[in-house]
Amino acid sequence: MKNSIYIVIAFLTTTITIAQENNNTRYTAHNKGKFFISWGGNRESYTKSDVTFTGKDYHFTIADMKAQDKPKGWHIDYVNPGRMTIPQTNLRLGYFFSDHYSVAIGVDHMKYVMTQDQTANVTGTINLPATDAGSVFNGTYNNTPVNFTDEKFLTYEHTDGLNYINTEVSRHDDISKLFKIGNTDKIQVNLTEGIGFGLLYPKTNTKLLGKERHDDFHVSGFGTSVKAGLNITFFKYFYVQGELKGGYINMNDIRTTVSSEDKASQDFFFFQRIIAIGGNFRI
Repeated sequence: MKNSIYIVIAFLTTTITIAQENNNTRYTAHNKGKFFISWGGNRESYTKSDVTFTGKDYHFTIADMKAQDKPKGWHIDYVNPGRMTIPQTNLRLGYFFSDHYSVAIGVDHMKYVMTQDQTANVTGTINLPATDAGSVFNGTYNNTPVNFTDEKFLTYEHTDGLNYINTEVSRHDDISKLFKIGNTDKIQVNLTEGIGFGLLYPKTNTKLLGKERHDDFHVSGFGTSVKAGLNITFFKYFYVQGELKGGYINMNDIRTTVSSEDKASQDFFFFQRIIAIGGNFRI
């Protein structure tokens, strides 16, 4: 009988101790099983790109074409549901499959605008029918300088946008101790790094050689990226995250006019700066 009592007492003591330990475990101590969502804005830089245009009556390449992003600045559109696609934004949904690793899907809504005030070398041929407005550009080009400022030869942009739809796998490490933070449920500092890959689904706005403008969504290629960021979490659930992301984009099937025969291709590197707000939760 005494042995039974001792066993019961030992069981209750162990149970209470475990319960107390669980109650004292901070929410931020473990990530496995958490979901997260974030929304933010970005700025981009792009390397120069050789862009090749092909169609029934032309085939030419513009060498080292320059482009830039199209920033909105600090604006209410970032939180206006009806105008959220106008700024350059980042949306991400993710899940921690371990304490240190997560998988996420998201859209990097970037914008890519050809620098209009530039002169670039063109190589190839243009042989449009004489009745076409763009026939004034007919000829053979052999690394020939062309000035695009007047917009008659070409305007070219992915502004709604250069949509990089991607999956990322990331690592997360709590570095709060470096800042002498004791209670990470109040504030926590995390370092994150990741790799990603995905598709490019741009809406390309182009006016080429006087042809009718085309502006429609189209799967145009693929991309891959790496990133590093700093995450600051407040009161267990809410966070601000800054990221630096670099990557490579290859688009070999860009629609340029209403004719399916007219296409463009290009590849380039990008560098993205991101600030996002988000939250994490368990279901």
